[in-house]
This record gives sequence, C-alpha cells and structure tokens, in this order.
Amino acid sequence: MNANVGGDGDGSEFERVSARLTAPGAPFAVRDGRYVDGPGTLREFVEATWAFGDRPFLVAEERTHTYAEFFAAACGLARRLADTYGLRPGDRAVVAMRNHPEWHIAFWATQLAGLVAVPLNAWWTEDEFTYALDDCAPGVLLVDGERVERVRAWAGKHDVPGIVFHPGDEALPQKFLAYVADDDPTLGPPPVDVLPEQDATIIYTSGTTGRPKGAVATHLAQVGAAINPRYLASASALRRGVIPGQGPAPVSLTTFPFFHVAAFTSFYAVMAAGGTLVLMRKWDAERALELIEKHRVTHYAGVPTTALQLLDLVERRGEAGRLATVSHFNTGGAAAPPHLVGRLTALLGERVEPRNGYGLTETCGGVTANFGAEYRAHPDSVGRPTPVTEVRIDSPDPDSGVGELWLRGQSLIRGYWGDEQATREAFTEDGWFRTGDLATYADGRVTVVDRLKDMVIRGGENVYCVEVEAVLLDHPAVADAAVLGVPHPRLGEEVAAVVLLREDATTTTEELRDHVGRSLAAFKVPAHILVRDTPLPRNAAGKVLKRELRAALG
Repeated sequence: MNANVGGDGDGSEFERVSARLTAPGAPFAVRDGRYVDGPGTLREFVEATWAFGDRPFLVAEERTHTYAEFFAAACGLARRLADTYGLRPGDRAVVAMRNHPEWHIAFWATQLAGLVAVPLNAWWTEDEFTYALDDCAPGVLLVDGERVERVRAWAGKHDVPGIVFHPGDEALPQKFLAYVADDDPTLGPPPVDVLPEQDATIIYTSGTTGRPKGAVATHLAQVGAAINPRYLASASALRRGVIPGQGPAPVSLTTFPFFHVAAFTSFYAVMAAGGTLVLMRKWDAERALELIEKHRVTHYAGVPTTALQLLDLVERRGEAGRLATVSHFNTGGAAAPPHLVGRLTALLGERVEPRNGYGLTETCGGVTANFGAEYRAHPDSVGRPTPVTEVRIDSPDPDSGVGELWLRGQSLIRGYWGDEQATREAFTEDGWFRTGDLATYADGRVTVVDRLKDMVIRGGENVYCVEVEAVLLDHPAVADAAVLGVPHPRLGEEVAAVVLLREDATTTTEELRDHVGRSLAAFKVPAHILVRDTPLPRNAAGKVLKRELRAALG
C-alpha cells in the first residue's frame, strides 16, 4: 500500500498539499523514495547551522549558547577526537549525559569527526551501561559527572579514555579528563570524508520486552529523519493557509531526553529553522510553566504524560494565560490518549496547533504526523506518513482491518549492531520493517490500536489495551492508566488495569468498571483493577513498563 493513498476530503486536501511540496523542483522533491535536496550527511546538516551566528540555540539554567558558540565548541571537540584520540570514521563514541547543552556539543562533535555516535540512556544502571558498552565497543566515552561511576569499571577494564562534562568532586578514572572547551571559531571541523552510506548513529531500543538492541542508522537515514519534521511543518502551514518559513524562529521547550529519537525529531526541526531549545534539568510542571513564560516558548514538545501534567496544572490553577505564547503543542515517544487534544482545545482554543505522530528507534524518529483540524477530528490516529515512508498492514483482519504495521523508507535503520538474526527477524527480504504494532490504515491515516505482544486474547476475543486505556482516561478521577493481560485458567487471559487517580479525586473499582462497560463490550471490561497511589513506572520515552505492573498484580 502506497504511503500517499487518501480517500476522504481531508485526504484529498492533504494530497494536494503534499504534491505541491514534493513535486520535481519543489522544496521536498522525492525521487526513488528519497528526498532529492537537502544535506547528504549529518555533518552537512550541522555545518549549515553555523550561518545562524549569534541567534540563541541552547538555553540552560547556567548560560545560553549561540549557534556560533555551539558550532565552534563542537568543532573543537571534533578536532580533539580525531587528532588527540586518533579516532577515525566508523569508530564509535558514546554520549551519556542528562540534557546539558554539552550533550549537543558532544553529539555533533562526533558527526563533524565522522564517528558513529552512540547516545546511551542516561537513566541506565551500571549493569545496563556495561551491556551496551560491551556490545558497541566505543573508542571514547563522553559523559557527565553523574555517569562517571557507572562507566568507571568498564573503562578501566578496556582501557578506554573519557571526557567528563560537569564533573563532580570525585577523582576521575585514569585516562578520563574534565572537558575544557576548545572554541576557536577560525579552525573548523577536522578534514574527514563523511559519506551518506556510512553509519551515523547506534541508538539502543528501549528494551521494554527484553535486552535492548543497537539500531544502526546511516547518514542517509538520519538526514531523512531530519527532513521529515521540516516537511510536516510545511504541510501543516499550507493547510492553515500560511506560507512555510514565515514568522519568527521557534522557541521550543523540548522535554524529551536527548538520547531518545523523539528528541531528535524535535531538535532537528528547531535547528533547521535556526530556533532555540530551552532545556530543563529534570521534568517539573511548575518549572516548565515558568520557562514557557520567561523565554516566550512557542513550541512545547514532550511525552503525553508530561503534557497532561502541564495541562492539569494550568487547568487546576485557572492559568491558561501563562501559555499565551505557545502556538504548537507536540507529543510523541508514546501513544497519546485521544482525550488529550480535546483537553488542549478546551483550554486554549484552536489557536494552538496540536500534533502527535508515530515513530520508533528503528525509524530514527517520527514518520507519521497528525496535526491541526485533522487531529481534532481524528484524535485516535497517529496521522499520515511522510512522503519517503511507505505503509503496509500485514494480513489485516477482514472485519476490523487490523494487522501488523509494516514500514519502509529512507529514515529506517539498516539493522541491529552485531545481531544478524534480530535484523533478519525484523526486516523482510524486500526491506519492510515489522514494527510489532497492530494498526489500521484507511483514508491515508494510520491508527495504532496496540502492541502485538500487549493485545489481550480473552477466550478467543481480541482486546486492544489502548482502547480500554482511552476509556479509563476519560473518567474524571483518573490521571493515568495501563491495561494488560493476566493469566486465567479457562479463558487463557483476562483483562486487568492499573490506575492512578488525580490529586484529591476519589472513586471505586466498581465505578471504574461501570464506566468502561458503558462504552465497551463486556469482555473488554477489566476483571481486576488496581488503584495505585504512586505514578505508573515508565521508561525515558514515557512508555509504561507493563512487566513491572504484571509483577504487582501477582
């Protein structure tokens, strides 16, 4: 099934917009499933940002880095990686730190030096770090002071050097040095050749169902991922009757952890437009609201959980005016509950452009998007694919149209690092990636209904957890919810739910079951509901860790 198939009025309008943007000679012209114009490598992508000069790029608590300052520092570190450490294209460089400005200096230095960047999950334990380090065998570790103890033993055993950003008071390991900026703006990056077909990144999957795998993306894939959000922003502008690229550059409060692909989608878009990234040390809704006001943030980007917390705070206090500068409200990294866009619209009206989408580590970020009026009309959908992304539903059910979502296109990874078996299992011989998600594809829109492994089969009936979660989240007392299957001796599985109530809200499990029963068939109503008084366990992308909840349900 082709990515640009459309059926209804919305689809026809979208196709007209897409044709204007992707035709030969247009800004996002596509040939042979790839964008024709634009950068060929991430090195070319970041070199172009030098032209933004004194515009603010990274705004942190302690200081602001302009594009010129950032680029000079990244070039200096790139020269050190190549000249002092002797690293060459193809060598791996780990980047492991919280959302400091130096994360970007370190990551982009690896691209300017032609290295393969390996952004690791800053939340990981020492054992998790050790697993990934053994797997990718980096030649240097670029870490912050909080991560030093988690990599110390591995670095000593393998005699690998490190550079430490924001070091603490503890003595550094042997061959580790505190970062000192080399920001001479006249020297530029090291003279290395970087080609589109070379590897650019290894990003480890979230590992919610097993050991994480290193997803390897070429420069060609990553620049496709960098162009995708620019295309979607242009399509959104045209559908609103606005000429793309006009108006001030975005100021984005990007709250995703930088090591996650959802953050890549966000900061690629900001950098391409010469915009500003406002950073947070850790998520806090009150602090986010302060930063939005202080820096006149125009774009909010985060996982649905943090987005809902921000809306909760504003609603509770009656302070919608504090979001007056926000014009775009983007969520990603995990499934957005359908009621989110309705709450946003009720609070701020239609002046704010809502957006969600779909992407994976294996797609290098978002490859579908749902925005504006179409998102409000179809809040359960993740939208339409980009012009370099093909969509297929494998073996759809004849009644529901549900089947496994398969994807193919420019921004997909080439495979898993050192794991040919996992690569063969994930990709078909003709390049389709099996996402493991159940979805429908109709009228040009993708709607994800569940993870293939999360679907509950109760006595032969399929129960899509996302559907039940959406109904639970519509209850006024429920702040968060997760639905999963638990063993049953006769039915095989039955439906269970874990919920977190809103602050000061009360309800009973029977009231919650009645609420679900008014919208869904009886076999979908949770047989067991556990009410928690602590937040649901989630990974860095905001996805619920259901294996932990299963243990709690016994």
